[in-house]
Amino acid sequence: MRRFAQLYADLDDTRATSRKLSAMRRYFAQAPAEDAAWGLFFLLGNRLKRLIPPTRLRGWIVEATGLPEAVVEESYAHVGDLGETIALLFDREGSGPSPPPSPRSRGERETAVPPLPASRGEGGGEGPGALPLHICVENLRALQDADEPAQRAFIVEQWRTLPYLECLLFNKLLTGSLRVGVSAGLAARAIAEHAGLEPALVQARLMGDWTPSVEAFEALLAASDHDGARDPSQPYPFCLASPLEAEPESIGDPGAFLVEWKWDGIRGQLIRRQGRTFLWSRGEELLDGRFPEIEAAATALPDGTVIDGEVLAWNAQGVMPFAALQKRIGRKTLGKKILAENPVVFLAYDLLEWEGADWRERPLVARRARLESLLGHATRDAAMQLSSAVRAADWREFAALREQARARGVEGLMLKRLDSPYLPGRKRGLWWKWKIGALTVDTVLLYAQSGHGRRSNLYTDYTLAVRDGENLVPVAKAYSGLTDEELVQMDRWIRAHTREKFGPVRSVDAEQVFEIAFEGIQASTRHKAGVALRFPRIARWRKDKTVGEIDTLESLKRLIRPSA
Repeated sequence: MRRFAQLYADLDDTRATSRKLSAMRRYFAQAPAEDAAWGLFFLLGNRLKRLIPPTRLRGWIVEATGLPEAVVEESYAHVGDLGETIALLFDREGSGPSPPPSPRSRGERETAVPPLPASRGEGGGEGPGALPLHICVENLRALQDADEPAQRAFIVEQWRTLPYLECLLFNKLLTGSLRVGVSAGLAARAIAEHAGLEPALVQARLMGDWTPSVEAFEALLAASDHDGARDPSQPYPFCLASPLEAEPESIGDPGAFLVEWKWDGIRGQLIRRQGRTFLWSRGEELLDGRFPEIEAAATALPDGTVIDGEVLAWNAQGVMPFAALQKRIGRKTLGKKILAENPVVFLAYDLLEWEGADWRERPLVARRARLESLLGHATRDAAMQLSSAVRAADWREFAALREQARARGVEGLMLKRLDSPYLPGRKRGLWWKWKIGALTVDTVLLYAQSGHGRRSNLYTDYTLAVRDGENLVPVAKAYSGLTDEELVQMDRWIRAHTREKFGPVRSVDAEQVFEIAFEGIQASTRHKAGVALRFPRIARWRKDKTVGEIDTLESLKRLIRPSA
């Protein structure tokens, strides 16, 4: 655990890719397999489920430190991160208070701490008294079945005994708030460099439901697949497109590209192997059972077929708004009404595997030809269809078609070189996404909250509002878009213009205007404003505008695309 806590701190301390890679390689070279497996699990962006509500944890802090509740709450509001607040309050070598004995009311019996799967130092290789990472994870998982007194006794013991960095990591795992500053691709690259393997091979082995264990980690590092066996459900790493920011003429002759609409749905891989069907999202979530009509259509595919495509809400008129698809996302039970009102289609883009053979190294023109012979006959009401090619004489005509994208319910155009292989990640020059400009509105800042990690001491998370008559109605939260210098300026302004405090949140004078950009908008009964924005972020700090010049809720609602 000590090693991973230090890695967590090292990664948070730098933005340099080379330094991050070096820190991860060092960790994997030193950590035992049982710890390295869990370390990789967290580096890939996974988290443990939150065990204890934050309000209960704050109450335990008050009891264990003897500090007034107001001091604990003010500390939390100042730091902005509960895990870091706890670590600072219990820091034995820093400025934190020396905790008094745990208060116990008269007649209260000693509560037994849940038994640890292994004692400190066992199997971790981190020195006497060190708690191995995999043991820490086992302890936290065991707490799920413990009663509240046992949970409190165990957690407070960790707070009191763990050094600062390990206590911080423990709290992040406990609260389910661990965010490591690397991408899954960079973590896979570090493993590949450590093991002397190709990054593409490591990425492929990590796809799907990778479970951290000694066996899984050792198999990940193996030079070859010993038995040749492959999990039939395992997808391939996705090939991604780079944003086209220059004029399209800069990338070559349009005749060298397959041009398609950039659809707005759930990117996925549809797999048919060993008589079974699997549907994976790009986020590596297994979507089995969510879209039964697609799974039923996939039974007609030959065994050993993997198709890359998009799940879309789709009816006789074509693509429906993303809001229709959202009604089916996350539902475990799909009633007849939901299925009937929100039909879906799997729009196929690419063929990755055919008759059990990997086709990714073949040129796109060959993969597309086979896909056309497989799905080109599908009718418009079929649950599995081929994504149509967009035809035009030159880039000027393509540009005119792109301007129709929003009216068509798409995000722009995809440009894919006909000679391109299907490579994992974003390989610049092969695939491009030529998106239409984002929607924008002018808003005013109402509330601010401190950020996370290196931004935990700055107010960087903003709640923004538009005008509704004489009122200001919140419509979005934005966490990105300003430069570091602007964030520091805004932090100073927020502290000087705070009206009220609500825990870690501050309300401020309604003066600062920001233009926000977003990818889409839909009606929503869950939000006070009646709208929900997709991927809002700050486009510009409008120092030239006043609150009287921001957009209205009425003008914002006019941007909602009618249902098809």
